[in-house]
Amino acid sequence: MMSTPTPGNHTPSRWDEITATDPAHSTRYVERFRTMAAAGQDIVGEARLVDAMLGRGGRVLDAGCGPGRLGGHLHEAGHAVVGVDGDPVLIAAAEEDHPGPTWLVGDLATLDLPARAIPADFDVIVCAGNVMTFLAPSTRETVLARFARHLAPAGRAVIGFGAGRGYEFPQFLADAEAGGLTVDLLLSTWDLRPFSDDSDFLVAVLSRT
Repeated sequence: MMSTPTPGNHTPSRWDEITATDPAHSTRYVERFRTMAAAGQDIVGEARLVDAMLGRGGRVLDAGCGPGRLGGHLHEAGHAVVGVDGDPVLIAAAEEDHPGPTWLVGDLATLDLPARAIPADFDVIVCAGNVMTFLAPSTRETVLARFARHLAPAGRAVIGFGAGRGYEFPQFLADAEAGGLTVDLLLSTWDLRPFSDDSDFLVAVLSRT
């Protein structure tokens, strides 16, 4: 398992700041999704889009996987899933609720998965749940470059987040290009509605440049 980043090589993210101020935040986050799942609410819409992009047995990286709702669903659909998140509370919940995938505590800005240990060249990297907006701004381009590095030659990264969260869509697209990714498709929802200049959500499908 990837070790938890040490202070010397980890730039604190917005999520780190939130959980440092409110240590119970992660536990409440886990329970929120458990409650939604128990009530029969749809919490895996992003995973259905990813599943549609893959043949059976695809290799998926769930980047910023949280408590594993997407990676768990994709594993049940027959894919080989690795989930990475910097919050050990969320990874512990993923391991408990969704056994099967490889769940790792790790920093997306220093992502370096060993190819001999796990499938490090991914057919799809999914980064949902506004994860990009929780990253430290200084690490965003680095994270996108790490995604590009871990994609298979024909692989795609699927990244979704909302407007008004401190990361403007044009800046994200510029950072993605600088990180070695090119746009294949822009959507405004996970259920395939088209993106326009006034959209308040972005789902970007990207491939290696």
